[in-house]
Amino acid sequence: MSIKIRNEETKDFKTVEEITRKSFYNLYIQGCTEHYIVHILRKHKDFIKELAFVIELDGEIIGNIMYTKATLHQDNGQIKEIVSFGPVCVLAEYQRKGYGKILLEHSFEKAKELGYDVVVVIGSPSNYVGRGFKSCKRFNISVENGVFPTGMMAIELNEGTLDGKKWTYYGSDVMNIDEKEAARFDDNLETMEKKYQSSQEEFYILSNSTLM
Repeated sequence: MSIKIRNEETKDFKTVEEITRKSFYNLYIQGCTEHYIVHILRKHKDFIKELAFVIELDGEIIGNIMYTKATLHQDNGQIKEIVSFGPVCVLAEYQRKGYGKILLEHSFEKAKELGYDVVVVIGSPSNYVGRGFKSCKRFNISVENGVFPTGMMAIELNEGTLDGKKWTYYGSDVMNIDEKEAARFDDNLETMEKKYQSSQEEFYILSNSTLM
């Protein structure tokens, strides 16, 4: 089998949106919005084109990752430019086979080449702690109200970068989508059955919990 990671190209847009939809449908909610985020992200000011990658297996795209600009702020006014990724996906039939790890590690190296040394992500810890991510609380990174969301994690691409200082995380506003627009976008695509599965309750618990 031949594995290739390359930058996303215009010809890949529809395929990437389709595999994102298939990967996330009914995972966190009934239906999904991640493919809509992918669709609008490419034109957003925070999108980092150089860090949009697809992974191919024998010439077929089986997954992708996209990055946005984000910032960490200190009380003294210092602002640090960092990155966050998402959506990231690998088609279900290729998951748990190491392709996601290969894709992540490739993107980390490219992010370092662009001068970024910290990545923050919000997701399921079980997907990321094995890749070196740690709770943002360990790095003293909170959101604006001083809260530490359970699913917010960070990794230092250069160890010691954060130096134990207190930081506040600000992600891209592209994630604050219009739910009605997302629904309209989805309605124009091939019909998929919206249904309940237990992962949706897990997501609800995780996304509404914080660390003390």
